[in-house]
Amino acid sequence: MIRLKLKEEDFGALKGPLESGRQSPGNLGFALILGIVFQPLLYALEYFIAADSTIFPYKDEILKVHFWITAVLIVLSLIYAIPAVYKRSGKIQYLISILVSQNLFSISVLIMAIFFIGQDGDSMHISPSSLLTFTYTLLFIGLLVFIATFIRFYLLLRKGHYRKGSKKDMLRGRFETKSYLPVAVIGGLGIVFIIQYIARNSAINDINAIVVIVIGIALFFGMAFVLPEQLVILYCKFRFKSFNFNERGYLNK
Repeated sequence: MIRLKLKEEDFGALKGPLESGRQSPGNLGFALILGIVFQPLLYALEYFIAADSTIFPYKDEILKVHFWITAVLIVLSLIYAIPAVYKRSGKIQYLISILVSQNLFSISVLIMAIFFIGQDGDSMHISPSSLLTFTYTLLFIGLLVFIATFIRFYLLLRKGHYRKGSKKDMLRGRFETKSYLPVAVIGGLGIVFIIQYIARNSAINDINAIVVIVIGIALFFGMAFVLPEQLVILYCKFRFKSFNFNERGYLNK
């Protein structure tokens, strides 16, 4: 039976990463420090290697916008890695950690992937307009993955599968396996589309470039899949006091 209104106990199972300490403010602060190191590193790879001789349209504009996004996130990461700051603003720290993770494992790798596909000299029939169409299709598939995952997540919440300690919570893995099917179908169709596009339009023979393309786009779909859960936990932090840590580093009761 679907519950009509979600209460705090309906989100109880989502406290697992918080209770275990994996997503404690201290660990998130350390993750932000790592983000300060790896975000400019990935941008450098994107700028000096992936963008080199690519025919992807508007690459300069894309690089410029992504530079400023990365720069702002680095500054915010530096601020919210300071204990005196994140102890008072745990919700904002969690939001920044979401943005940093999406920038690292979704935006950066996707930009590198589409730039590599458009490498001049490796191209056969690829044109700038074809690359744009391909990119829009990828973004649309990513949006479908996000929407399908969000709907699945919401239905499971309303059915009580995320209630901590309940029988359904204990058996949640079995219930969720069936609900992965629509998301898996969408993601699988996306991978097939990518392989067909590269096979028909490109003569890329560099194994490193192929690995970057496949892993980059797979990570993009993967981050679209985990984003709903990140956003739901963020929602819980703003709605429920018990999803937040006090200044001593313990979860509120």
